[in-house]
Amino acid sequence: QVQLVESGGGLVQAGGSLRLSCAASGRTFDGYAMGWFRQAPGKDREFVAGISWTADTIYHADSVKGRFTISRDNARNTAYLQMNSLKPEDTAVYYCAARRYRSSSIFTSAYDYWGQGTQVTVSS
Repeated sequence: QVQLVESGGGLVQAGGSLRLSCAASGRTFDGYAMGWFRQAPGKDREFVAGISWTADTIYHADSVKGRFTISRDNARNTAYLQMNSLKPEDTAVYYCAARRYRSSSIFTSAYDYWGQGTQVTVSS
């Protein structure tokens, strides 16, 4: 069983940066892929980025490619989402998720554990 806690959200102006962290705890985190998703008011939860257990495979949604970077530090049981060049349309609650497989997925349904989210608000 894994528990996830996001942190690092906040209010920033367009063009600014934030780094989100996702700290995992529980009996084991080994072998789990991680993903970041976001959900804006009135919209579906959407995939942002995913990373495999060994970080040899990463994927970023087209909407954030070149601006956001997912990473992880397995020794610290933490995943990160570095967000640069933020836009107002990035405003959402950001969730981290863990999947009981080595490879990540773009599908919400593929993940087994979720954090409760952290708010990111980008002003224009």
